[in-house]
Amino acid sequence: MEANNAPKRRKKFNATPATVFTAVAAALFIGIAATGFYIVDETEQAVVTRFGKYHKTLDAGLRFKIPFGIDKNYNVPVKVVQTEQFGFTTLKSGQTNKYKNGITKESTMLTGDLNIVDVEWTIQYRIVDPAAWLFNVQERVQTIRDISQSVVNTLVGDRTILGVMSSERSAIEEAAMTLMNDNFSQLGLGIKILTVKLQNIVPPAGVQDAFEDVNRASQDAERYISEGKEAYKREIPLAKGKADQQIQIAEGYAVERINQAHGDVARFNAVYEEYRKSPAVTKERLYLETLEQVFNANDKPLLIDGKLNNVLPIKNLDLKKGGKE
Repeated sequence: MEANNAPKRRKKFNATPATVFTAVAAALFIGIAATGFYIVDETEQAVVTRFGKYHKTLDAGLRFKIPFGIDKNYNVPVKVVQTEQFGFTTLKSGQTNKYKNGITKESTMLTGDLNIVDVEWTIQYRIVDPAAWLFNVQERVQTIRDISQSVVNTLVGDRTILGVMSSERSAIEEAAMTLMNDNFSQLGLGIKILTVKLQNIVPPAGVQDAFEDVNRASQDAERYISEGKEAYKREIPLAKGKADQQIQIAEGYAVERINQAHGDVARFNAVYEEYRKSPAVTKERLYLETLEQVFNANDKPLLIDGKLNNVLPIKNLDLKKGGKE
């Protein structure tokens, strides 16, 4: 009975050198596997630092680094287009986007003609230098937003409110993209602006109705100008055609009169030559031809007779039947 009630003795674990080596090797292998291997996605590049200093940049794939914190990797999405919104925030995206407006601090601006306008815009950018993106600027996103706001403020301040709301939108977008890229390049931020897109541009709520009236009037003016230009383009060629036609008629008439004058001269010269040869015969022929023309004329002629004793020395040749002179 005493033997059965005696406490059981625990077996002692005898750690042999081989066992210790195996355990250390397993732990070391697990540590190397856990801290030495990493994966870089297709849309990323990995920036590797050694003892906290930039070492190299690697592309996508399974990569190895010196483990246990000696090398550290920072995966940067260099092929992802990122977006920043100003003056509004997208609450839910999908087939129907929901927006939250009213961020007036960054959207309210002063135009060149001293009017206040609310401008909402978006920018899209991509990281082109992952090392510069990680190490050159500390507050990266805030820097992007501050520079973007400054550039758009400057461009809006150089234009009138009607220009900002209508005709100058595309010019502002192109100039803003150029200026932002110049500023980010000087800072060494390592990004490139791909697009700048102006969204809603509206005047303050208190004067919005008045500005809409002005905008409609401006659109009507542009429409009337376009209609006037169309009428001008339609009427001017027609008037030029009529003018060319009149010029051609006048030139034809001039040629006709010149030819007729040349013919008259030629006939006169011919008659004159015949007259020189025989003045009496030519004079009598001309007299007879003239009388023939007078009596054959459609209009009834009146002859002046110097031998008559009437008040007017006129002889009426248009006598009715049974009438008297």
